[in-house]
Amino acid sequence: MKKTNVLLKSVIGMACAFVVMASFAGCGKENKYKDDTHLAIEDGKTVVERYGQLQVIGADLCDQNGKPVQLRGMSSHGLQWYGKYANKDVITWLRDDWNCQIWRPALYVQSYIGNPVLKDKVIDSINACIDDGMYVLVDWHVLGDKDPLLYAVDAEAFFEEIASKYGDKANIIYEICNEPNGQNVTWKDNIKPYAERIIKAIRKYDPDNVIVVGTPNWSGDVMSPAKDPIVGQENIMYTIHFYTGSHGKERRKEIKSAKDMGLPIFATEWGCTKDSGDGGVFEKETLEWTEFLRDNNISWINWSVNNKGEDSSILAFNADRDAKGNWKDKDLSKAGKFIRRILRNELDLATWKSEKK
Repeated sequence: MKKTNVLLKSVIGMACAFVVMASFAGCGKENKYKDDTHLAIEDGKTVVERYGQLQVIGADLCDQNGKPVQLRGMSSHGLQWYGKYANKDVITWLRDDWNCQIWRPALYVQSYIGNPVLKDKVIDSINACIDDGMYVLVDWHVLGDKDPLLYAVDAEAFFEEIASKYGDKANIIYEICNEPNGQNVTWKDNIKPYAERIIKAIRKYDPDNVIVVGTPNWSGDVMSPAKDPIVGQENIMYTIHFYTGSHGKERRKEIKSAKDMGLPIFATEWGCTKDSGDGGVFEKETLEWTEFLRDNNISWINWSVNNKGEDSSILAFNADRDAKGNWKDKDLSKAGKFIRRILRNELDLATWKSEKK
C-alpha cells in the first residue's frame, strides 16, 4: 500500500521558489527538456511535493502517479573526511543554486564501525533533505571491506534504525551496499544473500520506499543481477557506477542490455574523471554519458562535494573551509563548474560542441 504524497513544510523552499526559478532563466530558454523532470523546484513546489512516493514500475523509477522520472544530484565524499559539507547550508545551496533534487551522504562502513558518531551526519542530511523537499540516498558505503556480509549485523541495525525513524517519509531511498568488490565476492554467494537480508530488515518498518542494491565489481556489473534478480520484493533497484574517463561504450552497452532485460538501474555514483578521481575532466565523454542516462531514464548522483583538490572534487582546493555553501565561481573546480551547468540544464552535448568551435 503506497503512502500518500507528503506535503513537506519547507519555509525556505517556498520562500526561495521564485528566486530559484529566476536563476534557471525561467526554465524556458535554458531548460532543454519538455517537463519538470530536471527541476528541483517547479511552480513553487519541491521535487518531493511533485513526485511524492517513488515507486519502481518495470525497469523505471516512477513518481506517485506512475510517471517515469529521473533524479539528479550530488554525493558527499566520505563523511569521516568531509562530513562538514553534509549540513543544511550546503544542501540547501545545492538545491537552490545547483538545481539538485537528491543528496547522498556517503557513510563508509569501516569508518562508521570505528566511529559510530558519523551516523549523526547521515541524520543531519536526512533532516535537511526533508526540510528542503529533496530526496536523500542513504549510502552504506561498502568499499575496503569488500564483502557486504562482513558487517551485515551492523547494516541490519543501522537500516532498521533509519527505517523506523524515517520510513514514513517519501524522501528516503536506501543504498544498502555501495561497491562490493573482490574476486571472491559474487552476486550469487555474497551480494544477493546480503541484500535479501537487509531488505527484510528495512521492510519491517518501511514497506515501500525504494531500496538500491549494489552490484559486483565495484558496482560495475549489472548483468549478474539482470540474470538473477531479487524476487518477491517491490521497489528494488540496482546500482551502476562509472567514471567517464575510464568507462565508456562497453559499460553503456551492458547497462542498456540489463535494462532491456527489465533491471531497474540507478547510477548512485559517477565522476567526470578517471576512476582514480583524477586524470582531468572528460567533458565530451561525460556529456555522452549524461545524455545516455537521460534517454534511458536512469537517475544519477555525481561524486563529490569536497575541497581536497582531486579532479573529481567540485570545490577548488581548500575552498569553503567553513562549509557554508554560497559558492562563487572562484570556489569551484573545473569539474564543479562543469557539473553545475549540467545540473542547471545549461549544457548538453550539442551546446558543448557549439561552444568548442
